[in-house]
Order: sequence, then C-alpha cells, then structure tokens
Amino acid sequence: MNHVPVFRSVGIGAGNSVLRREWDAMEAGQTKGSSVEDNALYDNSYDNTNDNLYDIPLTMLDGTETTFGELFRGKAVLVVNVASRCGFTTQYEGLQALYETYEHRNFTILGVPSNSFAGQEPGTNEEIAEFCSRNFGVTFPLTAKVDVNGPNRHPLYAALTRFHDGELGDEIGWNFEKFLITDSGEIVGRFASAVAPGAPEIQESVEAVLRLE
Repeated sequence: MNHVPVFRSVGIGAGNSVLRREWDAMEAGQTKGSSVEDNALYDNSYDNTNDNLYDIPLTMLDGTETTFGELFRGKAVLVVNVASRCGFTTQYEGLQALYETYEHRNFTILGVPSNSFAGQEPGTNEEIAEFCSRNFGVTFPLTAKVDVNGPNRHPLYAALTRFHDGELGDEIGWNFEKFLITDSGEIVGRFASAVAPGAPEIQESVEAVLRLE
C-alpha cells in the first residue's frame, strides 16, 4: 500500500503567559497528550487508511444530521476540538484565516465544540454559534457539542485518536488539538493544542496534502 506522508509536529514556543499556563497544566498531569517533537517530520510507517471515517454520523451546530463523508468527501479537512473559555480560544481567529486561505482549494475546517476540559465550553449550541460568529467571524462548519474523551466520546474521536503521534495517544490532550485528513479520508497529521493554526508546520502540512490531490 502507498502511504500518504504522516505530518508530525507539536510543542510550544515562548508564547504568551496564558498559553504557557495552560501548557504547564497539561504537563503537570491535568491531561495527557503533549509531545516532544519540535519540528515537522515525515513518517511513512503508519497505515493511516480509515475506510469508515466517511460513515461516521455528525450532528451540526444548527441541528442538521449528516455524515463526515456527506460533508467532506473529496476535501482535505482539519478537525479541531474547540472551546469558548480556553487560553487557546483565540486560535479561532487563526483557524478562520486558514480556512479563508485554502477554502478555494478543496480544504475546510471542522470545529468540534466540547466541554471535556475544565468546563471550558459550558454554552448551549446556540450560544456557541453566537460566540463564534460575534467574536471571530467563524464561517467554517461546527458540530453540536460532544465529548471527545471518555466512555461517551463521539465516534469521530474514537476513530481519530487511533492515530498516535509520540505522546499524543488514545485520548485528546486539551482543547484545540488538531487532526489533518486528506481528500480521500486518510488521517495524516496530529498537532497538539499549542501549535497555532498559522504555525509553519500546519501551513506546510496543509500545502503538502493539497499538492497530493
């Protein structure tokens, strides 16, 4: 089988103090999922084909019932678990910019609101929609609020977290962890929360995936 390159990059630079405190909390054991990788690497050893990803049901923020495949077959997707009261919430701005940059090239972003970490997404679906629109002008798709860890986690995250990268393993580490999926439904990248949407490793990985189309 020919493998799509696996894009691996996580970590945090100096950043601002809010992000550093969140990262320190993660490192202190409040959550799992940081990695020791500093630079983008390419690893062809992982069999990243997931024939069932497109069959996974989704409920969107407006209540529409669909599947991952109905929305995203033929598109590259960055899937991000999001929250409104997190130190990383300002990443919404970068996600929207990334979406607008590559939207015309069959790339999209799926935001997945979750209250799985420190109660940082307490709002209703309607409140989340209003918050994202008012504060960040978000126009990329958002699902209804779900669990991303634990016994009730959404099937999408049961599938996504089979893709391991260093210490990014069976559980999501924190809000704003990111998975990159090709236009044929292959999971090829996983990025820790502290890796901003505008970081070179994400930009370069998206560009590489789009060149494969």
